[in-house]
Amino acid sequence: MADDAPIAAPKAADLLTSEQKSAPEPAAGRGLTGDSTVYVVDCHSLIFQVFHAIPEMTSPGGEPVNAVYGFTRDLVYLLQEKRPSALVCAFDTPGPTFRKTLYDGYKADRGAMPEELRSQLPKIEAVVDAMGLPRLGEADYEADDLLATLARQCDEAGARCFLVTGDKDCRQLITKNVSIYNIRKDLVYTAGELMGDWGIEPEQVVDFQALVGDKVDCVPGVPLIGPKIAAELINEFGDLENLLANADKVKGAKRKQNLVEFADQARLSKKLVRLEPQVPLEGFDWALCRVDAQDGERMGELFSGYGFRGLAEKAAELTGGAAAEPEADWDVNYRLVNTSEALAELVVTLSEQERIALDTETTSLNARTAEIVGLSFAWAPGEAAYVAIRGPATDRVLDPAATLDALRPVLENPAIEKIGQNLKYDLTVLRAAGVRVEGVAFDTMIASYLLDAGERTHNLDHLAQRYLGHTNTKIEELIGKGKNQKRMDTVSVAAVSDYAAEDADVPLRLAPILQDRLDERGLSTLCDDVETPLVGVLSEMEYHGVRVDAERLGELSERFAERMQTLAEEIEELAGHPFNLASPKQLAEVLFQELRLPVVKKTKTGPSTDASVLEQLADLHPLPRLIVEHRQYAKLKGTYVDALPLLIAPETGRLHCSFNQVVAATGRLSSSDPNLQNIPIRTEEGRLIRSAFVAGPSKEKSEGWKLLAADYSQIELRVLAHYSEDETLCRAFAEQQDIHTLVASQVNGVPIDSVTSEQRRGAKAVNFGIIYGQSAFGLAKSLGIPKDEAARFIDEYFARYPGVGEFMNETLERCHREGRVETLLGRQRKVEGVRRPAVDKDALFDARPAPLQMTLPERTAVNTVIQGTAADLIKLAMLAIDRRMKAEGFAAKMILQIHDELVFDCPEEELERLTNLVREEMQSVLPLRVPLAVDIATGDNWAECK
Repeated sequence: MADDAPIAAPKAADLLTSEQKSAPEPAAGRGLTGDSTVYVVDCHSLIFQVFHAIPEMTSPGGEPVNAVYGFTRDLVYLLQEKRPSALVCAFDTPGPTFRKTLYDGYKADRGAMPEELRSQLPKIEAVVDAMGLPRLGEADYEADDLLATLARQCDEAGARCFLVTGDKDCRQLITKNVSIYNIRKDLVYTAGELMGDWGIEPEQVVDFQALVGDKVDCVPGVPLIGPKIAAELINEFGDLENLLANADKVKGAKRKQNLVEFADQARLSKKLVRLEPQVPLEGFDWALCRVDAQDGERMGELFSGYGFRGLAEKAAELTGGAAAEPEADWDVNYRLVNTSEALAELVVTLSEQERIALDTETTSLNARTAEIVGLSFAWAPGEAAYVAIRGPATDRVLDPAATLDALRPVLENPAIEKIGQNLKYDLTVLRAAGVRVEGVAFDTMIASYLLDAGERTHNLDHLAQRYLGHTNTKIEELIGKGKNQKRMDTVSVAAVSDYAAEDADVPLRLAPILQDRLDERGLSTLCDDVETPLVGVLSEMEYHGVRVDAERLGELSERFAERMQTLAEEIEELAGHPFNLASPKQLAEVLFQELRLPVVKKTKTGPSTDASVLEQLADLHPLPRLIVEHRQYAKLKGTYVDALPLLIAPETGRLHCSFNQVVAATGRLSSSDPNLQNIPIRTEEGRLIRSAFVAGPSKEKSEGWKLLAADYSQIELRVLAHYSEDETLCRAFAEQQDIHTLVASQVNGVPIDSVTSEQRRGAKAVNFGIIYGQSAFGLAKSLGIPKDEAARFIDEYFARYPGVGEFMNETLERCHREGRVETLLGRQRKVEGVRRPAVDKDALFDARPAPLQMTLPERTAVNTVIQGTAADLIKLAMLAIDRRMKAEGFAAKMILQIHDELVFDCPEEELERLTNLVREEMQSVLPLRVPLAVDIATGDNWAECK
């Protein structure tokens, strides 16, 4: 890592505080005792682990933070769970090390650090500093050398030392006091594990590695000597020098020859792999490496800025709990309603209000099947009541049906505005109980999301603390957590009462604060006219659900299992022996050692076997292609084919997924339990899964019903045309030309009727790649063409469609200036980290390395404008369609929204009317500079609607 580190990590002395600098030079190991427990973190090793393991994450400002999150999470874990006496963070420094001087080929094959990781290093260093942990780095040395030096000092002092690293070089540092700690598996690696793995002692590791070499670090070793032979030779001859001196006694002519011919190479390799235990750490003092020097305020600022709410709470525990902000006046008058007289009095009070807050307590998180335990209402700050209708047998509660009937005039009265937190859940719960709530006016969760779409949490506890300085009662205090968690109806009614009343009181207090902020930001119209009305539409969709054929899924499960078995047998035959297909280590051995396929990508722990690597290797050998196919079947079988039947509600025989308004920062809806948006669209396997989604209003009735699917055609490209105002692009859509064929014709310089399917495929990749900031390298990889050809394709595209480049530049310029982007309806997203835009607007991205080589924040900015506007359009369409379907008395129901597609359950006699209605509303919902087009299809199941 030393050659790639982009941040100029100072020397150890420069990283110390003024107090440490003024301290006298300590003796090595001073401050350590036999009772000390020390953890030393090989930071770049850990950073690379989490960067590759954690999917892409962005901060509320749109910057990449997956490595920051993973690294921070690990540090918090070490501090909380291991409780070390000292924790030290060792970093590589930029520039060459002494090993590069010894051997120019050292780590020569290491690729450049990804920009998405490079930009996260300063944030990681800020986290380390806020945690009060020593951050060490020394020019000319690697972090491993710092680990060796600190481990030696610990060993000499008799202190227990754990080296947090995945680097096998550090096995040479193992002693009775020094071990390696695998944080991913929570395992300690000692001399015993080393003997089991390599069959050698720690003091033999350097000689062992000198023979074996290291392909990842380009340490040459000795040809034809692998781990097994190396261990045998070292154990037989004692050490490397004795082995080389007695090479003539080694069995095997070629092995003997190599030991003679490559003796100097082995000695060089030994110098490269031996870690330096005497790095001069000027000013470093163990006595000052305490782990109780966290800057709680700074940690809170950082974690809030990065969007790490959960970690912020855990980190607060490290400092003895974050100091709570002074609460506002929190006088309350909460009452328990569990008699008919008290209920009647409450109904009168609620009926007199113009606006009330509503919340439900239930037996389950599944809104469609949950039973109501109680309802809470608030009508003024501090004035709230809890209506108990289920509880322990010893507690007095009200009759559920009679209570709902009494409250129905309030709940179903549109003149009484309803506010709350995540009201969609409450609406669905009450709808399942036979009550249709009317008058939904404000949802605090949605308001928080609109104000800061990049935030990961908009829960009530967070909002109460942020805006009211109030700490809510945690639900865990009532029902516990984990395997000992209780149902809410088993908790005493008295205990539930104040908790539930607070859940109504807090949204009531939050609403005016959040409303003012929405007004200030110009977001009130979007909230009032789009997001809030959509709550009721989505609740109805969740209530009705979609009919799923469990028998069909059972058939598919058997089919997928048979295919997986066939693939496993073919893979075993190609490999020549069985191996664990789910083991990356075993797969790497087969691919790169046995089949001798080229290593495409390396990680800190060795060659990568991820999907992108296997797809590239598939052109060279059939085994990687079969592995990819096996993985795809396994994922689809586990995620959908076997999981969906378990999610079918027994009461309805239907699947009731949840549609989420506050997850995707672009404004798109997402679905969960299950996530239907991840079912492959274009594969045969995806079509088979969709075939299990069938028409019919109930589990008993399907005859005479069809599914209708309406899909916006190329909506994001049409939005791009609208924003860019590119004359050629707009004319193509106006004339209803096939945009992919047109682009292929123009960039390849061939007549439209001569465009090949391959050329159209390439143009399609460019068209959609533009939206996501795809580089020439990415396009070349996706199409399997040379990078130069891909670059020419992209350059030709921007030459033919100059308005697109101008739009992208203008979007980035505005984002750089304002720190945010907006959609057509004014939806906003904060995006930080966009670089200074081009000075010359006629030169596309002239301040950047090359066209479309955009960073993650820059891709996020452009994509949010386009995808967010597309999301706005389909939400408007859903609202318009829902209004008309109700007004015109349709029996049909809107049941799914997936990407740019709406799915309806419809009686056959309504199909023609519904088709016309849906097309009219989707195409006219918001006029653009280009016409909107909608593809509509019907069928007995979802697969037939394509």
